[in-house]
Amino acid sequence: MPLPTADTPWPPIDDRVQNALADWDAWYSSEPDRLEARYTGRGYREAVDRPAQYRGGIVGRLARWFWGNPTPEGEKRDKLHVPLAGDIARTSSELLFSEPPKLVAPEGASDATQQALDDLMEKGLQPTLLEAGEVCAALGGAYLRVVWDEDVSDRPWIDTVAADRAVPEFRYGRLVAVTFWTVLETEGRADNRVFRHLEKHEKGRIYHGLYEGSTTSLGAVRPLDDHPATAPLASMVDAEGGLDTGAPDHLTAAYVPNVRPARAWRHIPTAAYWGQSDFQGIEGLMDALDETYSSWMRDVQNGKGRIVVPQSMLESQGPGQGASWSEERRVYSGLNMLQRPGDPNPLEVVQFEIRVQEHRDTCAELIEQAVRQAGYSASTFGETGDGSAITATEIRARERRSMSTRGRKALYWGPAIADITAALLAVEAGERFRVQGLELEPPKVEFQDSISEGPTELATTAELLRRAEAASTETLVRMVNPDWDKDQVAAEVDAILGESGRVVADPTLTGAEGGAPDAGFPSDGGGSGG
Repeated sequence: MPLPTADTPWPPIDDRVQNALADWDAWYSSEPDRLEARYTGRGYREAVDRPAQYRGGIVGRLARWFWGNPTPEGEKRDKLHVPLAGDIARTSSELLFSEPPKLVAPEGASDATQQALDDLMEKGLQPTLLEAGEVCAALGGAYLRVVWDEDVSDRPWIDTVAADRAVPEFRYGRLVAVTFWTVLETEGRADNRVFRHLEKHEKGRIYHGLYEGSTTSLGAVRPLDDHPATAPLASMVDAEGGLDTGAPDHLTAAYVPNVRPARAWRHIPTAAYWGQSDFQGIEGLMDALDETYSSWMRDVQNGKGRIVVPQSMLESQGPGQGASWSEERRVYSGLNMLQRPGDPNPLEVVQFEIRVQEHRDTCAELIEQAVRQAGYSASTFGETGDGSAITATEIRARERRSMSTRGRKALYWGPAIADITAALLAVEAGERFRVQGLELEPPKVEFQDSISEGPTELATTAELLRRAEAASTETLVRMVNPDWDKDQVAAEVDAILGESGRVVADPTLTGAEGGAPDAGFPSDGGGSGG
């Protein structure tokens, strides 16, 4: 279906979902100003929520957030933020894509297809996946879409869109259409009017539309020529505002849920198939972590040594200028009598205790609980271990929870990457780009192990397999050198067999009936006939 033709609230997403996305986005941004604005009602929530921060009772207790406590008038904000949310999102992405996944063409596909898949990964797909993986963990989902711009490149590529900038349409859990929107620059406008560019992807079609509305409504349709950002599209679309992708059987967008089900949204029909953020349920722990760390820093500030001196030891700066005291001065005048036994010390040093261990233990416990609830092991974030070298097997044991979460997320990423890659190849093979020899079936996606064994571990494993006669020489060579191609592997196998004297002659080339070739050397095909 084409884009909307009448004014409608925007985005057309349930308020509960929008509020959750806004909360997660504020934590992910790692910006204290946005967190304070989000939780005190300035800018992100309606002002009606704010009075709850200033009164007691049930409403006030429910609204108790560290970032929601207003800074008293006349005081500077002393709240500090620990960017744990961003660390969780980045770690999730790196567990999946720190090593580029391998795209394997379907069996029987042409060499051109495999070459196109290799080129796609080498020319920028991995950074796109790293970005998408981070946004997906933070907001509960991410989109991959096929885009092209002949002024930028002569071939299409894959782009990513965050979940809070899309309106999906699902059918039995499968994405059938999605509308992306972009808020365009509206500099110089005093009436708060907002220009939005809507881009709707359906099978074989993409619709473009320009709308002028407000911050909460889509507004009226405007010609694409009315804004410089959409003007180039005006000559490409038809009367309905759409254009053919050249791939009629493929949707040029794919949705990747972070994990399913989304516990908070499963009863919301429009969001039942959305993914769940890694931050779901740990917002309070992250808020408490910031409160604890801020308390620690207040102890540091209060723990600075301060000296209290009598008025007589201050030096006047002149009428109306006050008085000061220099800690570097050696001799002072102005005392009207000498110090006598029993008199109080005229100099008093004030030094408060800094509760380092208590704060450190509390922060460590909050971080451990937060990352555990998000699905990761504390060791993944460097919270355990003494820094000594450990084997890959020990790492996997320590990070079992993180590896399980990684495997679960890969189940969602694999099909999405395969689908969007097939759509990209279909667009390239279509009438727009006319690339020949491409197989349009989804490729196989192989995720690489983010934890690799060292040479000692590989050698030990290979030796045990050799002893058990459970693997051939070729398999062992591939295991120890996973990045080698087939020619390098074959050459190494020949060298090993030759040096070890384990080369077996081909009996069809010996020409000897009942005989055997010279031990350790391949047959040259000679010998007497029988």
